[in-house]
Amino acid sequence: MSVIIRIPTTLRTLTAGEAEVEVDSGSVGDVLGRLDAAHPGFTQRILDDDGNLRRFVNVFVSDDDVRFLDGMDTPVSDGDTVAIIPAVAGG
Repeated sequence: MSVIIRIPTTLRTLTAGEAEVEVDSGSVGDVLGRLDAAHPGFTQRILDDDGNLRRFVNVFVSDDDVRFLDGMDTPVSDGDTVAIIPAVAGG
């Protein structure tokens, strides 16, 4: 089986406009790596030089923020949904 990654509007240019992409399960790092393999340049936009999530990018696995779980090592099981959500600032 696979997992579904929800792509924010601002990054859909990298997925040919697709709002959701399916990849095989694994850790968050594995899933994002598979997303990047299918849509090159994706992780460059959401990960820093050390391979961690950029400060203004949030990733949720089944409604749980991975920063409060195991970060990039958070397991993603078959059937889970991964949501990439850019932080919004301003007033």
